Formats: sequence, C-alpha cells, structure tokens
Amino acid sequence: MDLHTLTTDTVDPHERGALLGGRFGGEVRRVSALYLEHFAALGLPATRVRELAERSHEALRQWAPGLAEESDACADAAGVERWQVAAVGARTEILALCPPAGEGECSTAVYAPGGTAPQTVQTWDWHELLVPDALLHELTPAAGRTVKLFTEFGAPAKIGVNSAGLGVHFNILFHRADGEGGGVPVHAVARRILDEADTLDQAAAIAGSARVTASTSLTVVTAEGAASLELSPRGLAVVRPGDDGWLLHTNHFLDPELAAGDVCPGDSSTAERLAHLRKVRDALPGLAPADRASALCGSEGAGAVVCMRPDAAKPPHEQWGTLFTVGLDVAGGALDYAVGTPATAAAQGFSRF
Repeated sequence: MDLHTLTTDTVDPHERGALLGGRFGGEVRRVSALYLEHFAALGLPATRVRELAERSHEALRQWAPGLAEESDACADAAGVERWQVAAVGARTEILALCPPAGEGECSTAVYAPGGTAPQTVQTWDWHELLVPDALLHELTPAAGRTVKLFTEFGAPAKIGVNSAGLGVHFNILFHRADGEGGGVPVHAVARRILDEADTLDQAAAIAGSARVTASTSLTVVTAEGAASLELSPRGLAVVRPGDDGWLLHTNHFLDPELAAGDVCPGDSSTAERLAHLRKVRDALPGLAPADRASALCGSEGAGAVVCMRPDAAKPPHEQWGTLFTVGLDVAGGALDYAVGTPATAAAQGFSRF
C-alpha cells in the first residue's frame, strides 16, 4: 500500500474535493474501479451498486451536504462518474447487502483512565487488492480548526484526530438489521465527528442523528475519556471503558441489547483478537509507539492474531491482511502510523502525521 499525503487549507468543501481529485485523479479512478470489481465478485452488478450508492449519497446530501459536495467535486476533478466515488464512500453500506463473510477487520485498544490523554493503538485489516493507495489528509473544516485523518481514496474519513483534542478509531460490526441500503455512510459519520465534535457527548449526538443501514463502532477518545459508539439500524449504544480504564473493540457488539442481533461471520477471528487484546493490555501503557506495537503482538510476535496475513489459498476477494497500524495522540493532534502489521511497525518504526 502506497501512502500519500495532502494538506488542504480551504474551508470550502467543493474546493477541497476538487483539490483532492485533481491531485490524485489516477488513484481515485483506480480505487473506484477496484471496488466495482470487488462488488461484482460478491454478486453485485454495477447497476445495483449504482442504485445503492446514489441512494446513500442522497442520504448523505440531506445529512451533511458539504461532504456530498466534496465527494462530487473530487469525482468531477478526477474524471470519474460521481456515483462511482460515492460507492467507495458507501462501501460499508453496499457490502451490508452481501452475506457477512471473512475474518472481519480491525482491532482497537484504548487506555483512557480519565484526566489524561488516552493512549491508543489500532490495526486496520482489509483486502490489500482494494487499497493499492491510501491517503493521509490534513484539512480545515472551519476557520481555526484542523483535522488529520487516514482513509481510502473516495471515503471521507476512517481514523483521525482534530485540533480540539478528539480522535476516532473505526471497527466494522454486523447486525441482522443491516442491509436495507441507502443510509448515511458510516465513514461520513466518522468524518463529521472529526469535523465538528469537541466532546464525547457531541460525538454521540452527531452519530445518533444519522440514519444508518450498516453497523460500525466508532471509538471516540478525548482527554475526558473514551467511548465506543456502536451504530446500527436498530439504534446507537455508547460503551464506556471498564473500571481499569481500558476500552477494547474488535468486530462484534459489546452492548448487550445490540449484541442480541449480532451476525458477525462464523469464521471471524473477532473473539480471538479481543481475547488477545485483553491478554496484552497491561503491557501497553506508557510506551513509545514502536514499543507499544511490539507489546501488542505479545509473546507470539509476528504470529499474533492481530497480525493478520492473507491466505493465498483463498480467492483474492476473500484475502484479508493487516495493512496499517496507527495510534492517536489527541493532545498533540497527530497520528503515529506504520504501513503493515504491528510486528512490522515494531521492527521498522512509526512515522508521525
């Protein structure tokens, strides 16, 4: 995965999108085409994808018009049809129409005892074939406010921090109510929280205002603490850290009520990864990013379950790998990141954005 960086200082969403699409038109076109191929491999033809993308994009336009305008301007500047970029932004909503399959994605560990900056680390697990390129984007959603985020080309956000001292981690979830299609993209919910929220309560209010048709956990961290906002079509649940200050999340619901409708794939490693996080968590606080990545692997090292590697025996669209390891410094307004697994990050070190 090649990682690109972009800084935009305009507060105008159309101009921001045009700058993104003009600078990285080739990457935007390539990722859009790869997702269309992926959807087709899962049994969704382009006509169905377009219908779903346009419905979701209209929901986005009603809920956050600036983000819809940014997406359209990016598509126009990149020379690709608007619905194709919208399909990447709504890829979670489109995938919710397919039977849950695969190992899931992402393991997040947050130590937030309150009264001090939280210490965080996350792996991002996904299909490598879909992400030949990814983006680190520093943007200005409003005068006097900055956001730094990591995302795929075409998606408004994934993991990031803002200058108000708030950060967001991202984990996909699966609920039996998913799949209606046409809801507000959960990636846009993450972006709007980064753009607008200063506090956990504000983040929860933004998340709760979106009608979603796919499930996701957004773990929001600030100096006041942390909370996993579990979004689903059945509603929003707020999961707080335990008494020990730890908030751990993989790819199944933690809220008891929403967990009753959990349909995480049977072959997912989500329970195993959560158990691993619980086992290694006491070793994580107080460490530099590379040392924390090493401690995250535990005694298994590169063989740890949080270091997911593709199974070459499976079809390409069923191969999962840990593509990115990242921690949030909400006090410093920065991301500490490395391309690859925590074991790779521990060996090669982290960069700072």
